[in-house]
Amino acid sequence: MLKVGLTGGIGAGKSEVSRLLVEHGAVLIDADLIARDVVAPGTPGLAAVVDAFGTDILTPDGGLDRPRLGSIVFADPGRLAVLNAIVHPLVGARSQELEAAAAEDAVVVHDVPLLTENGLAPLYDLVIVVDASPGTQLDRLVRLRGMTEDDARARMAAQATREQRREIADIVIDNDVPLDALRKRVAEVWDALAHRAREPRTPSADGGRPPGGAE
Repeated sequence: MLKVGLTGGIGAGKSEVSRLLVEHGAVLIDADLIARDVVAPGTPGLAAVVDAFGTDILTPDGGLDRPRLGSIVFADPGRLAVLNAIVHPLVGARSQELEAAAAEDAVVVHDVPLLTENGLAPLYDLVIVVDASPGTQLDRLVRLRGMTEDDARARMAAQATREQRREIADIVIDNDVPLDALRKRVAEVWDALAHRAREPRTPSADGGRPPGGAE
């Protein structure tokens, strides 16, 4: 099994890359989807979030009001840290369960938005960073997701910088390109991942990650 960490700034197009990798045969473990599941109505996770933030972050039907909670935590690093301390352990435990169920020769891609911020790179055999310029990120968030420019900038500022993400990358996928070019690049990356997943594994002091910087 090859364990791959996939990350990128908000609006960089990480979801599109993960979708393309799944088309090639990757097993995807999506931290965002799991994060929604662990705070679904009736879960201990949601109860813990309500204890920390109050009932104002609930919708009338008892679910989590994500836009309201987001407006609170992305404007306050301290509050964001509180939320992360609740949700991240739950996401981690569920991710490990899903990984354990994958085949021995699988390429398991962990889609983790805050991989850089939380120092998670050592958990994976290699890390892929989906990269786009801040201008591209901002345009996508405003134009495609309907965010205000202020909200988009606040969410971008709450994440690691572009340089910090690239520092922990073993492979960088440029997503300031047309879709056809992105498809070609992802296909090249997949070929390398699949080849490595089939190779016999030998333990190493650095956890098996390749030497050197980003490709």
